[in-house]
Amino acid sequence: MSTELAWFKSSYSDSEGGECIEVAARPHVVHVRDSKHTSGPQLAFPAASWAAFVVYASGR
Repeated sequence: MSTELAWFKSSYSDSEGGECIEVAARPHVVHVRDSKHTSGPQLAFPAASWAAFVVYASGR
């Protein structure tokens, strides 16, 4: 089984190199990194915590 993460950037991001993050979801954890420094540090959050953050950030 591969441990390679599949990274995704927001559909709201453009190609102009602004402030963007990328996320990679696994069954129980979501990894987050800076899209401009992909080999730099990463954060990892429990999937439920990330889902709650997304709901809060979207104002729903």
